[in-house]
Amino acid sequence: MDPGVIRKLDEVVVNRIAAGEIIQRPANALKEMIENSLDAKATSITITVKAGGLRSLQIQDNGTGIRREDLGIVCERFTTSKLQSFDDLSSISTYGFRGEALASISHVAHLTIVTKTKHEKCAYKACYEDGKLKGDIKPIAGNQGTQITVDELFYNVPMRKQALKTPNEEFQRISDVVSRYAVHNPHACFILKKFGETATIRTQAKTTVAHNIGAIYGAGIGKALVPIELRDEVMQLTVEGYVTNVNFSLKKGISLMFINHRAVECSALKKAIDAIYAVYLPKGSAPFVYLSLELNPQNVDVNVHPTKHEVHFLHEEEIVEKVKLLVERALLGGNAARSYTQALLPGATQPLDSSKVNESMVGGGDEKPRLDYKFVRTSHSVQKLEKFFNISGSGAGSSAGGGVPMKEEPQDEVVEPKLTQPSPSRKKKVVKRETRLHSIHTLRQQVESDGDENLRKIFRELTYVGTIDREQVLIQYDTKMYLSKVQPIAEELFYQLLLFNFGNFERLTLSEPLDLKRLVHAGLDDPASGYTEEDGPADELADVIVQKLVSKAPVLREYYNLSIREDGFLESLPKLLDNYITSLVFLPMYVIRLATDVEWEEEQECFRTFSRETAHFFSRIALTKPEKEYRWELEHVLYPAVRNYLIPPKEMAKNGSLLQLASLPELYRVFERC
Repeated sequence: MDPGVIRKLDEVVVNRIAAGEIIQRPANALKEMIENSLDAKATSITITVKAGGLRSLQIQDNGTGIRREDLGIVCERFTTSKLQSFDDLSSISTYGFRGEALASISHVAHLTIVTKTKHEKCAYKACYEDGKLKGDIKPIAGNQGTQITVDELFYNVPMRKQALKTPNEEFQRISDVVSRYAVHNPHACFILKKFGETATIRTQAKTTVAHNIGAIYGAGIGKALVPIELRDEVMQLTVEGYVTNVNFSLKKGISLMFINHRAVECSALKKAIDAIYAVYLPKGSAPFVYLSLELNPQNVDVNVHPTKHEVHFLHEEEIVEKVKLLVERALLGGNAARSYTQALLPGATQPLDSSKVNESMVGGGDEKPRLDYKFVRTSHSVQKLEKFFNISGSGAGSSAGGGVPMKEEPQDEVVEPKLTQPSPSRKKKVVKRETRLHSIHTLRQQVESDGDENLRKIFRELTYVGTIDREQVLIQYDTKMYLSKVQPIAEELFYQLLLFNFGNFERLTLSEPLDLKRLVHAGLDDPASGYTEEDGPADELADVIVQKLVSKAPVLREYYNLSIREDGFLESLPKLLDNYITSLVFLPMYVIRLATDVEWEEEQECFRTFSRETAHFFSRIALTKPEKEYRWELEHVLYPAVRNYLIPPKEMAKNGSLLQLASLPELYRVFERC
């Protein structure tokens, strides 16, 4: 057999192979462009995504811009303003340096650049294909900075495009990239949004790392942060960061690591930190970690991976050991400040088991008589907590045989009509129909498999003690007293009701239909919506949202009894619980989130996200209802439903939704010493 002939590859093939190493998915392309914006000293970066970045990915910044005379070669390979000689690699302090990012993108997508420097009178627009300028450079109106638009990514590499995940998953990867750089660069404003929708991520300029962690990853993480800091002159090492304390954990850990301000992966450092937390956290849980290491640039080799997500540095073992000791000291210091309310496992340090339950029950035969400190009053006829605060516990409407309490007058002029439900005497017995949708059955199985049996027993046998305030109530289980957070528990309850009663809801009818467009405008006026003029005209956005919901009206009506007319008027909402009517004050924001936050394209995700948004809307009862009505609803409607229906997830044992305050046996041991 004759040897094959060695030929020089065509330049187009070479460039596309190189592009495939650098631009593996939309998130990689965005990372390169964000780094270019930060290198250009941008303080405002806005990213707009369509179809997970495959159809369109746009980034706009207010940086220094690109000179008109450089636009001709900006997308050619190995063209850069960061390096002049090979020696510059040993002291590189910028993100980009190879000059391959824009070139690689232009080989697998349609690339358009609009840019303006502070010295030029107008902006210039240029289009690129396969690294070359396509057409003429055109003057155009624009602000200082650069706007790069990447359209139809991987249009000429179909195999790469087919191998990618769904648009929603690709958007999550993009969101992860933006989150990392937003946390590490609190001096800059970051905005991430899907095309035509409100912002998913929005940070303000000139904030702090801790503030952005809380804003992006959640207030729970923000409250659990422990700062760490180290400066070592000998090693020429500076470490700054935040880790969560040992009272907090996540099912899936979050690790943000930066070396010389470059987002990287360092497996040795990650393993060392995981080993520390393994001592403190339950098995299967992990912490949030943000670390920023600054080393002498001459000790770091950044040119070891095409996507630059990996670096090599000198004295790696010594540096990892120093960081490990630093984190250990921070956790030990934070552990000393544990609060008396424990959010790890409600009830006790040991899991509940049947033998302990039997010990606490009074029985005959060979069982021992119950000790004084194990007697518990659980009768609903005993005095409630309200008695000691001179508060009437009956609540409006409770004297009418458990009827529906009178509703507060609405506070917003848009939400004038009231919700009404069928009178119990007129209700017809309805045969529950079971759905055959595989997606709903899958979501139900997820709820059941994630249920915590210990918590389920607590909720199933709870005794309602009383209302503390608008956010918390006291409940009792056996000889223990718990503080229960109302809103997260109500939200989980309504989510499960939406799944397990799917397709069988009665309707809460509005006395007068509401104009969805007016509701959207009211929601956009709310600062919580995150809407700004940069998102486009409010009227156009309202039209898009209304059209979206009207197009989904048949599905909403069939499965949820949520009725929207063709002319864009809302007629009814689903009834999730007897004697429970949600507050309409939050209806405008709910309407907006139905259009923007529900994943309508994929069946299972559609039902899951719709149920989550609806559950959140129905659970927001505390801020608007009168005191008596709110207390009555909690005691006689919500917590009985919790007792009967809720399958508490394992996460609820760790997120502070249920906190043990007191245990009768433990109190006896304290007072016996007096």
